[in-house]
Amino acid sequence: MTASELKAALERSPAECHRALMQEYGRYVYTIVYNKLRSCGTNEDIEECVSDVFADLFISFEYSDDHVGDIRGYIGTLAKRTAIDYYRRLSAAGSRTVSADDEDMAELASDINVDEKVDSSELRRILLASISSLGEPDSTILIQKFYYGLSSKEIAEHVSMTASSVRSRCTRAMEKLRAALAQAGITREG
Repeated sequence: MTASELKAALERSPAECHRALMQEYGRYVYTIVYNKLRSCGTNEDIEECVSDVFADLFISFEYSDDHVGDIRGYIGTLAKRTAIDYYRRLSAAGSRTVSADDEDMAELASDINVDEKVDSSELRRILLASISSLGEPDSTILIQKFYYGLSSKEIAEHVSMTASSVRSRCTRAMEKLRAALAQAGITREG
């Protein structure tokens, strides 16, 4: 669901919009919160935190025009930050734990770090969109070179160009891609 779809749904029927958000993102938020609070909170604490995440989401989207694009990353970040706040409060209050033997909880427990998976998925989506925006043949050259590992000579055969032309196009396309990614707030980490 994108922010514009959410805004339109809110205008039509806030109750329907809230139900749709809970249905689409409920398990996702619950998993993030559970992974943060399972060592210090009870089931009630986890459910209360999930409720607070959605309450904050509903409030911030009803009154803010700052959000654009897919809201999954925003929801993940909101869930993570809310759960961290709960974790700090609960850890200070004492140590209570959630039983991992609970059948509902056992299916959610995993070694997958949901936060990292969302971040890398969002980065991949932005990268592919930026490459696609370069147009042909630049997008094809970059994908074949860096994703498939083809040489300039092999790429040249696919795009009906010379190998030196492919290298030149690749260099210019990389410069355009760096600029597009910088504009999206993504820079190369040293």
